[in-house]
Amino acid sequence: MISNKLQIWTDRNECVEATAPVIISASRSTDIPAFYAKWFFNRLEKGYCVWYNPFNRQQKMYVSFARCKVIVFWTKNPKPILPYLRELDERGIHYYFQVTLNDYVQEGFEPNVPGVEERIETFRALSERIGHERVIWRFDPLMLAPGMTPRTLLSRIWKIGNRLKGCTDKLVFSFVDVRAYRKVQSNLVKETGVFTKEDVESAEMDAVQRVEIVDGLAKMRDIWASEGWNIRLATCAEEIDLDRYDIEHNRCIDGELMERIWSDDRELVYYLHTGKLPEPDLFGGIPDIPIERKNLKDKGQRKACGCMVSKDIGMYDTCRHFCVYCYANTSRECVKKNAARHSDESESLID
Repeated sequence: MISNKLQIWTDRNECVEATAPVIISASRSTDIPAFYAKWFFNRLEKGYCVWYNPFNRQQKMYVSFARCKVIVFWTKNPKPILPYLRELDERGIHYYFQVTLNDYVQEGFEPNVPGVEERIETFRALSERIGHERVIWRFDPLMLAPGMTPRTLLSRIWKIGNRLKGCTDKLVFSFVDVRAYRKVQSNLVKETGVFTKEDVESAEMDAVQRVEIVDGLAKMRDIWASEGWNIRLATCAEEIDLDRYDIEHNRCIDGELMERIWSDDRELVYYLHTGKLPEPDLFGGIPDIPIERKNLKDKGQRKACGCMVSKDIGMYDTCRHFCVYCYANTSRECVKKNAARHSDESESLID
């Protein structure tokens, strides 16, 4: 079997050890397609990037692209990365997108994203470019503002969904978690002007409101199915069991999706079943692919997260969407400070 470590030469002509993941997440921690597309493809050309542990900036990791077979992009605005996608195609690197397309314009929850209409058009263009099965729609997180009801939120999802018919196969959602993140509470009060310290936790839905949302989403799905659009519903890292609504637990880094789309890539399929790339024989053949799959759940993610193992190359405090519910940014000031340190020619997002 091939090791997941190798020696690489850096921009400074130093030989170092690097991890060589098969699947790269780009990224849960920041919006690389929206803000760092040029940097990403510069690093792809160089063959590696540098990642720092978010809890200890002294821990530096080199990440090689040499064995990368799949990249999962996470974004609220894929438009800046569209011109670069051909390079991935030419390199034979597979990829798909998790695209968050919410509508919190009236509440100002996402102050630096393009307008809803522009984001819908970009979503449709991306789907046409790479295929509907490779663009997952996320309306995430689901949250309320004072005066907003679950019905209001459902109507917004309905309007967007009607514009995305046939452009995606799945809608992923989760419920906002305000109580667990003090900085999210602070941002909701400081940045929106619609919450106070006393009512900020009302952004989270109670059990009755969640049932109303879930029931409404299931009814939407059934209506769309009757019109020929068979979109699946899935929750992201939610422990709640919604089997009775035929709503699954999502796997954002999804080995079954990868195998379904790229079944002709036998090396990838072998990895998805075993967690290791195969060692070709003298004639270039690879061992038989086991029928059963090894459990490749990413142990670094939350218990209810269904993602398989990958390497995320993003960094906290670098996303300039400034979404008020974001747990990955400490403050606007911190993000702006880091943005001033960024260079598209650097090894890492922040040097």
